[in-house]
Amino acid sequence: MSRSTRKRFAVCVDNEDYPSSLELHKIYRVLSDPEAEAEGEIRVVDESGEDYLFEADRFLELEFPPRTVRALKRSFDRLEEAR
Repeated sequence: MSRSTRKRFAVCVDNEDYPSSLELHKIYRVLSDPEAEAEGEIRVVDESGEDYLFEADRFLELEFPPRTVRALKRSFDRLEEAR
């Protein structure tokens, strides 16, 4: 699966200057945005379902086994359905 089509997740490791927008140590879904990534930014989705750009060095991208990715995807899907 290519980087643009696989489910991506990242954990916030720096919320300085954004404490109300970013939760430290929280896992965020990552949306593919090649233009932003070329500029050193990352597009993440918060719990409201909105996506935002932040500096990529505020996050560490995570690689999970397929079973974990499926479980996280189901969890995020339930969250979206509840909105």
